[in-house]
Amino acid sequence: MRILHVIDTLSPVAGGPPEAVRQLATAYTQEPASFQAEIVCLDKPDETFLGGIPCPVHALGGKSLGRFSFSPRLWRWLHEHAARFDVILMNGIWSFPNLAVRSAARRARVPYVVFVHGALDPWFNRAYPLKRFKKQLYWRMQYAVLRDAAAVFFTTGIERDLAQTSFRPNRWNGLVIPYGITDHGESADRSAGEIEVFYKRMPALRGRRYLLFLGRIHEKKGCDLLLDAFGRVVSAFPDIDLVIAGPDQEGLQTKLQSQAEHLGIAHRIHWPGMIGGELKWGALRACEAFVLPSHQENFGISVVEALAAGLPVLISNQVNIWPEIQSDGVGLVDEDTSAGTERLLRRWMELPAAQKEAMANGARPCFLARYTMNRTASLIHDLFAPEASRLRVDVKELESTGF
Repeated sequence: MRILHVIDTLSPVAGGPPEAVRQLATAYTQEPASFQAEIVCLDKPDETFLGGIPCPVHALGGKSLGRFSFSPRLWRWLHEHAARFDVILMNGIWSFPNLAVRSAARRARVPYVVFVHGALDPWFNRAYPLKRFKKQLYWRMQYAVLRDAAAVFFTTGIERDLAQTSFRPNRWNGLVIPYGITDHGESADRSAGEIEVFYKRMPALRGRRYLLFLGRIHEKKGCDLLLDAFGRVVSAFPDIDLVIAGPDQEGLQTKLQSQAEHLGIAHRIHWPGMIGGELKWGALRACEAFVLPSHQENFGISVVEALAAGLPVLISNQVNIWPEIQSDGVGLVDEDTSAGTERLLRRWMELPAAQKEAMANGARPCFLARYTMNRTASLIHDLFAPEASRLRVDVKELESTGF
């Protein structure tokens, strides 16, 4: 099956969507089904982060108008190449590439899918009312893209239902799909090596217990709540630190570091910046638990990475996979407030060792049962393989499987 992913950028700094495309590209190579995948993006061709992707990447560069990513070059490329593919997958919304994909796919009579990646969550409307006004003005064009798509992919039922409350009209063919990451695997020798890589980067943490936040340093992630809560509980638990790892896109880290100074916990907070590869997996494998008190997560790739590493997860009830985490007993869940985050940390720190161990033992089985990206690749093949004459998966039937 010939499949094209379209995305504004593959930079890891942009968070979940680029990582999802990378994970799917890897999953395609692991599936028994035959895939011929390609990616087109608007990054410069010489960007180092484009290396290591196991399929052709067409980096066109040359975008303008900020996040709208206006690109005549992409428009021409898609209209020239769309007919080569069996399906086109647009990653993200609110941008010019959406319009280009719709136009090229319709002209070539090729089905296209839109991965929303959480961008229709009403939290953004409440948090950024001016941006909501601008989006409302643009909605007529964006809605046409969603309405005419063969499918609009959501990663959870919660995300799908919330999307219906953001803008009107809102009729599209929404599908909740299995989602996650490709399996990094388990090996005692490799795990030990990855942990050593992390300790060499962060020697002050060797021999210390710590909790790990891993993600973009952004206001929606609740980092300020995490610091407030940690500041209130830390005096009772002098042997545990907090690591806040991730890219600082908007200059928030300086403000957070000042907050930590004011709370008197700066010496207990560690800031390794953005981490990836062995460094990331070492940080995950060496820590005691993963923590994410986010205000909005349509899925939470970093939560799934923690589960894959055998970690319990401490998350807010705004991370949309929280019902599965709670039902599988592999973490703790509370509200995305300062008080809720404090309860989350205190409950974990006071939890008996046997219960912590039980959560850790269940984490990886939970990942393998629910969150491997290979299942997503398999579904895409079943939906859009060349021999398929129509979209064959009924929404209710798909949801009845628990995805």
